[in-house]
Amino acid sequence: MVNIGDVARAAGVARSTASYAMSGKRAVSDEVRRRVQQVALELGYTPNAGARALATSRAMVIGLLAQFLPDEFAPAMLQYIQGVTNTARDLGYDILLSSDANGTAALKRLTDSRMVDGVVLLNVAEDDERLPVLRAAAQPGALVGLPGDCTGVDVFDLDFEEAGRVMVEHLVALGHRELILVSQPQHVVERGGAYVWRLQNAAVETAAQRGVRLRTVHAAAAQPDIGRELHALLGANPEATGLLLNNEAAAAALPTVLHERRLSAPADLSVVGRYSDEFARTFSLPYSSIESAPDRLGRMAVRQLVRRIEKEIADDAPNVVRFVAPELVDRGSTAPPRPA
Repeated sequence: MVNIGDVARAAGVARSTASYAMSGKRAVSDEVRRRVQQVALELGYTPNAGARALATSRAMVIGLLAQFLPDEFAPAMLQYIQGVTNTARDLGYDILLSSDANGTAALKRLTDSRMVDGVVLLNVAEDDERLPVLRAAAQPGALVGLPGDCTGVDVFDLDFEEAGRVMVEHLVALGHRELILVSQPQHVVERGGAYVWRLQNAAVETAAQRGVRLRTVHAAAAQPDIGRELHALLGANPEATGLLLNNEAAAAALPTVLHERRLSAPADLSVVGRYSDEFARTFSLPYSSIESAPDRLGRMAVRQLVRRIEKEIADDAPNVVRFVAPELVDRGSTAPPRPA
């Protein structure tokens, strides 16, 4: 089995230098780091997790708590998971994913057993029952999603309020006066999915300020229900010229619905969604959208968490709450409404 000594000899450096180049614990030149990593790859060297844990007093594992909930669109959740796992890997950490429905018990089990060095929480609710457990744990935690109380954790999220304002203002500037906002199912709101009402409240307030009519609805998160609901919604509101989507399932279903109704965007209906560019590519969505930035949020959360794990941030340093500003990606699905 190849060890760090073999890598050092093949790279022509000291054993300690090879170790630093692989672990990143001390600074080495970029040229040396690249050479050592290339040799390690060619030799098939993999750091021994047990030895690494003894040397660093860390498991080099991050716990990731996420749930695939039936009232949310699973492909959207996978993008957040991917952002977390890819960044953790790049920083030398493995991910232990728990999708246990009893998130509180799963979190306590992971932290009490010291199986993980830190924890990332997804599916964050307004009053998240996992947070007291995380605050009491010895390990640091980071959240992708904004709870009502951010005490004791680092928080990263899209600025959903600003996203709602940007979506409405974009269509108002084009001359639209009759809009519909399709949000996540009511169950998500009842569960504490604050991102739903954060965007909706800001959109409603902006529309009122601009003298625009905005109808808000909560729609299903899966086919065939969402397709039927979109058909009924468009049929009942023929005066609407702008459609805002804070529901990934609705965005994925809309091309079929518009085709079946012999409508097109933006000729008949201007459309703005809220989802990631990767999501748009996956489902071939031609609609302009607010970038939801799941990869970026995952990267931000993991990097901050690793800084706390590796004591690059003092234990008593204040926690942070950081928002990603909404970016409107123009895919040509909005235009001035047709004259009445």
